[in-house]
Amino acid sequence: MKIKSIVPLDNTADAFAYKSDTQLRKANALFYLMNQNWLVKLGAKLTELAVQWRLPVKSLIRSTIFEQFVGGETLDETTGLIEKLNQFNVKVILDYGAEGKATEADFDTIKEEFIRVITYASNRPNVPLIGIKITALARFELLEKLNELALVSRFNTVIDTSPLTAAEKQEWDRVVRRTVEICTAAAQKGIGILIDAEESWIQNTIDALTMEIMLAFNKEKAVVFNTIQLYRHDRLDFLKLSHALASKNGAFLGAKIVRGAYMEKERKRAQERQETVLIQPDKAACDVDFNKAIDFCIDHLDTVSLIVASHNEYSVQYAVNLLRARYFPLDHPHVHFSQLYGMSDHITFNLAKAGCQVSKYLPYGPIADVIPYLMRRAQENSSVAGQTSRELFLIRKEIRRRHL
Repeated sequence: MKIKSIVPLDNTADAFAYKSDTQLRKANALFYLMNQNWLVKLGAKLTELAVQWRLPVKSLIRSTIFEQFVGGETLDETTGLIEKLNQFNVKVILDYGAEGKATEADFDTIKEEFIRVITYASNRPNVPLIGIKITALARFELLEKLNELALVSRFNTVIDTSPLTAAEKQEWDRVVRRTVEICTAAAQKGIGILIDAEESWIQNTIDALTMEIMLAFNKEKAVVFNTIQLYRHDRLDFLKLSHALASKNGAFLGAKIVRGAYMEKERKRAQERQETVLIQPDKAACDVDFNKAIDFCIDHLDTVSLIVASHNEYSVQYAVNLLRARYFPLDHPHVHFSQLYGMSDHITFNLAKAGCQVSKYLPYGPIADVIPYLMRRAQENSSVAGQTSRELFLIRKEIRRRHL
């Protein structure tokens, strides 16, 4: 499927200008290994076991996959990279890579870290947004218990806590309070909050909580963004429903649209439990809904702030072309593009050069904490047909260009 290229995305000189020859060669070696699907699956399992058994593998992980996809183990370690990206007009979405915690002490510590990230971001000209996960602030089992009862209707958000025990109700109140504290700090500092999508069996809870928070904080502009995973066949309708609900309540809809990162896990669980699969029937159907989501949001830019979080060249060009067709500037304040750090530099840096608002999604955190994130990146690259091959082709093209 071809599309007219308003912004050329194959300029490797601009795409990799921020990388040294050594960094390019390391990226080439890593993506070559990631192009072997069997090796990714084996490596993911071995890495998980090695960390559990406390084997001395952290230095190897840090110098390979961690270095490629993560900004550092601490917030301060990200500073040099953030400043380098700023030189190329690339913004940063900071994400503290903590998830799947289990204790109230952990949740409170992570809440404080998110607030610290907000303060840090407010002092960096190219860090307008941070990402958070509700599983970093709440017990997974509590979210799952609420999930079947958490609904978004056309008129209100409803989380029915009546089946919870008294202790669980207090626990949920603390989850809400943590999220509100984070968003309050963000609103005060002028920083946006992206609430990540997660597994479908907790996503209803996350959606309802996010909408409740969004209606409170998005009166003047989008401070809080929900993440819509278009690999689910019900999400385009959910996007439209969310917009109707936000508009009815006089709020902006903040929408970060992605294809998604839990597809294999979702399919496996549905098959094991003999449940209806929420995943699109094929990639083509996902692509159609993703581009329809772009259409819908750009058609409603007066009340929607859109983040096109995509590594798909067609969808990125589609959004750029649509902005031009609607006579919107490429740097429209309600349209932002984003790619994960370590991937699709040809999209990020060429969009930035063309004047678009574009960022790298930059996680940081202790190696053991970001292992789940790293494994998803490796598996996502290997499961999307052509993704790693495209990365390899462009990296090698730039290596050849530099050494002709």
